[in-house]
Amino acid sequence: MELVLVDDVEGLGRLGDYVRVADGYARNFLLPRKLAAAVTPDVLRQLEGKKLRLQKEHEQRVAVAQAMADKIGKLSVTIAVEATDDDKLYGSVTQMQIVEALAKEGIEIEREAVVLADPIKELGVYNVDVRLHADVQAAVKVWVVRI
Repeated sequence: MELVLVDDVEGLGRLGDYVRVADGYARNFLLPRKLAAAVTPDVLRQLEGKKLRLQKEHEQRVAVAQAMADKIGKLSVTIAVEATDDDKLYGSVTQMQIVEALAKEGIEIEREAVVLADPIKELGVYNVDVRLHADVQAAVKVWVVRI
């Protein structure tokens, strides 16, 4: 059965994509959940309006994220932790500690936005990536110092 997606469907496609699926999948999953519709001129008109609305919302979110990324790029935060004499930490610096340090600077983000490739287990200066949006990423300088 050929359908047009009315919403993003993971593993199948995005809003407005034309897809060919098994009849049972369409009747039992996509159509009852209003994730897809038969291809008609009326449905296509509705999708165009929805696409424009979603595109504007997306652009606004990207603009807000970009403004926040510019702020974050100019920041450096300091996290004080206990460490051994050879600069090894007792434990590691976590995403939550970085989020709390950014919150003290007036930047509110989710813990999942902080991307740590490897755990921070030594004193030093680190560039930590912050993913604010799928299209926007920033780097914050994190100073890990001894208490």
